[in-house]
Amino acid sequence: MSRYIKPNKLLLIAGPCQIETRELALQTASFLQSLQERYPITVVYKSSFDKANRTSATGIRGIGRDKGLRILEEVREATGLPVLTDVHSVEDVKACEGTIDIIQIPAFLCRQTDLLLSAGAHASCVNIKKGQFLHPSDMLYAAEKVKAAGQAEILLCERGSCFGYRDLVVDMRGLVIMRNIGFPVIYDGTHSVQSMGGAGGSSGGSREFIAPLVRAAIAVGIDGLFLECHPEPHNAPSDGASMVPLDEMEPLIKVATTLFETIQSVTTSPQ
Repeated sequence: MSRYIKPNKLLLIAGPCQIETRELALQTASFLQSLQERYPITVVYKSSFDKANRTSATGIRGIGRDKGLRILEEVREATGLPVLTDVHSVEDVKACEGTIDIIQIPAFLCRQTDLLLSAGAHASCVNIKKGQFLHPSDMLYAAEKVKAAGQAEILLCERGSCFGYRDLVVDMRGLVIMRNIGFPVIYDGTHSVQSMGGAGGSSGGSREFIAPLVRAAIAVGIDGLFLECHPEPHNAPSDGASMVPLDEMEPLIKVATTLFETIQSVTTSPQ
């Protein structure tokens, strides 16, 4: 079991898609820290220093590894929150060691053996996004690669599957399948509503489906949520259409934690 999964507490991995500025990072992290004080959640701050899988070559990728890691380190020191970021190379993994609490394997890279082995060797916890092309049961092999290289804790993250062009579909059976593999399962409620490349060279999305899908995933049974959020999603350099506005996070978390507690009480009660 991961140190981030606690009895009767929902894990919340949240933050802007990209690290844009130091000020935005600290503002968002401070807000999430305040949510942790008011609701039964364990918050991990998430933001990426590089988004290497942009649809278009002109897409904004981020502020870069060195500057991004310094900002994430400051966020951790200022708020006490653990921090998570994406990695795309073995070099990224090694650079994150000692600074990043959880490294994340992007969905498109979940079969990259060298990256997974490096993550297992150098990270204390690894969140593996399930590829949009992958059967949930095949996440076992990604997890085994990480386990083979070290003692890293492993989280498996569902972010929808692509059964056609652009749109993603969440098969709730996949949450059950991945949980039965034996690892904590996180549901990504924001990337699941993306339309990949559906906004003229960048990803679009349908934000109105985030809340109902989050409720459904919690009802099925998960250990945590992944929710990208932003004070002004319409001004974000990436994934704005599928991020939760910061002022809508608290109502969503209030419902999510209430439902999570209910499901926990039902599934753990004596038969």
